[in-house]
Amino acid sequence: MKIDIIILTTASLAAAKSLKGHGLIGYGISMYDPICAYACHDAISRYQLSCSNTGMGHDNMGGHPSRGFETSDNCYATDDNFLRSVAYCINLRCVSYALSDLEYYWANFLIGRKPGQVFPKESYSGTLLHTDPPPDIVVSPKLILNQTTLVSDQDYSREYDRISSFRQAEITQSEFGLIIFVTGAAIPIACSLLRYVPFPKALTSQFNAYFINPPIFGRRHRQPFHNLALLPTRGQALAIAYFTLINVILLCINYPTVSDQERNNELLRCVANRMGMLSFANFALLVLYAGRNNILLSITDWSYSTFLLLHRWIAIICTLEACVHASIYLKAYLAVGAFATERKKTYWIWGIVAVLLMSILLPASSLPLRQKFYNLFLASHFAFALVALVGCYFHVYYRYMNQWGYETWIYIAFSFWAFDRVMRVARLARNGVRKANITVLDKNYIRIDIPDITAQGHAYLYFPTITWLVWENHPFSILGTTMADETRMAPRVEMSSENSNVPLDDQANALAYAPTTTSVNSEGLIPQTNVSRSFKPCLTFFVSTTGKGLTTALRTKTVLPVLVEASYAATSLDELRLVPNCILVAGGVGISAVVTALRIRTGRTRLFWGIRSKSLAEAVSNSLGPDILVPGVIGEIAVGRRLNLRVILEREVVKDGETAVVVCGPNTMADELVKKPARNIAATKN
Repeated sequence: MKIDIIILTTASLAAAKSLKGHGLIGYGISMYDPICAYACHDAISRYQLSCSNTGMGHDNMGGHPSRGFETSDNCYATDDNFLRSVAYCINLRCVSYALSDLEYYWANFLIGRKPGQVFPKESYSGTLLHTDPPPDIVVSPKLILNQTTLVSDQDYSREYDRISSFRQAEITQSEFGLIIFVTGAAIPIACSLLRYVPFPKALTSQFNAYFINPPIFGRRHRQPFHNLALLPTRGQALAIAYFTLINVILLCINYPTVSDQERNNELLRCVANRMGMLSFANFALLVLYAGRNNILLSITDWSYSTFLLLHRWIAIICTLEACVHASIYLKAYLAVGAFATERKKTYWIWGIVAVLLMSILLPASSLPLRQKFYNLFLASHFAFALVALVGCYFHVYYRYMNQWGYETWIYIAFSFWAFDRVMRVARLARNGVRKANITVLDKNYIRIDIPDITAQGHAYLYFPTITWLVWENHPFSILGTTMADETRMAPRVEMSSENSNVPLDDQANALAYAPTTTSVNSEGLIPQTNVSRSFKPCLTFFVSTTGKGLTTALRTKTVLPVLVEASYAATSLDELRLVPNCILVAGGVGISAVVTALRIRTGRTRLFWGIRSKSLAEAVSNSLGPDILVPGVIGEIAVGRRLNLRVILEREVVKDGETAVVVCGPNTMADELVKKPARNIAATKN
């Protein structure tokens, strides 16, 4: 019981004793200054006044546990004995402060700073003049305060130390919140800058192959682990471990030193408050990581999928901290019989709303539910997260009225969320409403052409006339950015089929012009034709329709309106320009992503492509033209069968110099290639 009472007592210190501030406590906001004045106030506010009401409850001023009476703000503001006792104590204890500072405290903070709060009936100086003769005794706290009293040195020191410890704990919490947030933004930048440090290339490759790229255990990263969750890579696991450890460490250190009998009380109260502060800081960080317009994507080489993975893990940490924060105070209120009153207060209601929604979001965001009910997940996740963010704001607003800067974390989180949404709208507005031309290639694939628009990397496409979920959008890699006004049949790609057992060499992979068979001269070059061609901007996408949902519905359309959110460039491909040897592996429509790498390459490059049908290969080669899929680039195009990735790597990886492997395809293909370079390439270099 005593522990719970002390928790409530100290927690209410920050309830209503400050003007609205900006920043964080210790960083723009000064808390409990002057401490001597607050110590005098809290030492005397425990007395019952002649105008106090008898009955159970909490003192409206200092939050001290009830002694069978309740004192209103108006009572404090008008009771002469209370005002004079506080004024005399301040006069004795705050000798180093200017009169103007003491007058400012008296007028603004003595009674509190709630909306419509009453003010002391007299100024500090006026009240002090009426304290004559000065008090010469210490009235027992068990008696009604019917005369001016002194504050004993013991009582004053106890309150001073308590307030000072609380203030330092609040400053420490601000610092720890900043550590969480700043390191969360700085670590991706610092790790990305390491690529400019001239480490030995062989050492870097070995390190990445064993400590960064492979899954944390097993062989699956893109494929779900027992269909429950995606395993992080070892590099991602290091980041997750950091965020977990730093939160645990910051929750366990630098608590105020108090007397033995109050140690547990102080510790529990500080743990609850620190849980809440770190939860807010993590909330801001996870919102930053969630945005597809996250500024860290532009200044680091970390992928969006990595940030989303960290977003999910930080959300778990954030939610656990919020739940523990709420649980400690819930237990305290139940123990002292105050829950029936507190649960009706607006701050408590909004806090519970936020915690409940955050708790619902965790299981609702699990991989099986995301995959089965993706559109429902997307809409509910957005709505629940936004309401939880609003709930966090109103929780601290109605509790502290924007006095201590706790809402600063909510402002930061909301600014990241708003920036991402505004940038999405700006990208959409820039491109306007366009017309998408749909061409069905076969039972597995379609082609989407959007004329008169340019972009690079990948784009998010909205088809508002297909579904009532007008906000539904999907990312697609851009294969082409131009279209010929006058088109001759583009090169026909020679492909190895399921019945072919002979791998293609460079000559067999050469491109031949069509519709008629075009001869190859003695020098191995394709003769020039006289057909003139003009080009216009056009985005070309190739989409697999083997699943269910929006992409399948597109097969029944020929022309429909589309909104294009672009461009989202793959900045991580920039490093491929300098790598002497590059192996590109694509599965199905994954060719669209690797073509981006193909265009920027100047060194040795080999493309290996596995597809279900020839129609996709012909359509892609027709779209790209002869300048991209040149004979020296195509290593193998396998139709109706899987690529032998082990053989490809053993044959194509050079023994001297770097080799980069880029893959875009099914999850099984990606996991197999991530596993094989970690072993095959490292072994080759040795």
